[in-house]
Amino acid sequence: MELATARLRIDALRPDDAAALFALRSDPAVARYQGWRPADLAAARAFIERQSSAAIPVGWFQRAIRLREDGRLLGDLGVNLPGDAKASVEFGISLAPAGQGQGYAGEAVRALFDHVFGRLGRHRVQASVDPRNLACLGLLRSLGMRQEAHHRESLWLHGAWVDDMIFAMLSREWLAAER
Repeated sequence: MELATARLRIDALRPDDAAALFALRSDPAVARYQGWRPADLAAARAFIERQSSAAIPVGWFQRAIRLREDGRLLGDLGVNLPGDAKASVEFGISLAPAGQGQGYAGEAVRALFDHVFGRLGRHRVQASVDPRNLACLGLLRSLGMRQEAHHRESLWLHGAWVDDMIFAMLSREWLAAER
């Protein structure tokens, strides 16, 4: 899956992204809400290697979010694309603090939704988010996603029980929305 927007490219992680991915995913401000944080640069390299060895993206895979003008890695977009075309597509997004607050996350997710609902013809997308992640909650709501659940202390993350909120959107809702 490769996507392009006015300011971004969403494409495969490359070996030369390892240092930037490690910096992003080990940043405490980002890692706080993420289930995966690399232990070291070697773990980031191994993660990218595993991602690049998958021939057809089915199941969970990560894509780089890059500035279109210079290819700099801003973050990553995780997508769970089930083999069953009737199953929900799940996604998650991580963005470096330096890239936050500039509309990049919304731009990347809108491109993903256009692809998932348009080209792939999928019925539903969903996202799981820690309710303490106020920026992500704002993003999901700004995209027109609705909150469907709030599970209390349902995930063990970084040594503590945390809540999990589920947001979703249907294809017909995305296609009918004015953007």
